[in-house]
Amino acid sequence: MSTALDVVDFNKCCEEARESYLALSGMPIYYFLCDHCGFCFAPEICAWSMDDFATKIYNSDYVMVDPDYVDSRPRQNADTVVNMFADQKAAIRHLDYGGGEGMLSRLLREQGFDSTSYDPFVDKQLTIEELGKFNLITAFEVFEHVPSVDALTEQLVSLLSDEGIILFSTMLSDGHIKRHERLTWWYAAPRNGHISLYSNKSLTVIAQQEQLAFGSFSEGFHAFWRAVPTWARHIINVS
Repeated sequence: MSTALDVVDFNKCCEEARESYLALSGMPIYYFLCDHCGFCFAPEICAWSMDDFATKIYNSDYVMVDPDYVDSRPRQNADTVVNMFADQKAAIRHLDYGGGEGMLSRLLREQGFDSTSYDPFVDKQLTIEELGKFNLITAFEVFEHVPSVDALTEQLVSLLSDEGIILFSTMLSDGHIKRHERLTWWYAAPRNGHISLYSNKSLTVIAQQEQLAFGSFSEGFHAFWRAVPTWARHIINVS
């Protein structure tokens, strides 16, 4: 069961220093909180069509509320993958899910990785079935943007090899979102498209539903996996 938590203006964004630039939109966005697992979401935006998202959020002004998405974030994320797996790259078939224009994958290919990018807003001509299977899937800054986490995880699982891991980044809401308190957390940002916010428990529940294991490296970096490939056992401890 989910109940109303708080309401914020649509123009609330992650770049809090820039909020003075964004006038109040006058559009109230209500966030609800799951009483069982702490999953927090904005049901009105979750009901939008792909065209609504493209027009209202992922438009030409998006760079103002997320200036890192064009260049610096893909480079940092590519460096993360290289630092973790450079010595094992020959064994890896990688998919960057939600990869935008594909910069992260291009950078990895330059480093000798077998890497493919897929983004439902960009690669509309592709179907999930055409992509095949991957033993390493990354989804950096994706989970908080999706209107249906069930649909997302079903797609990711369908793309994952029997021995494979999913690395993803999203901030945990534990300690930041509380019942009967205002939703002031910087990461709760409808103008950025942050409409699905996760507690540790909610990610654990999602993993259990898909028969996956779940673990976190930090507050913002996590993994789902089936059987851990040999080349990934240096980052995920399994018996």
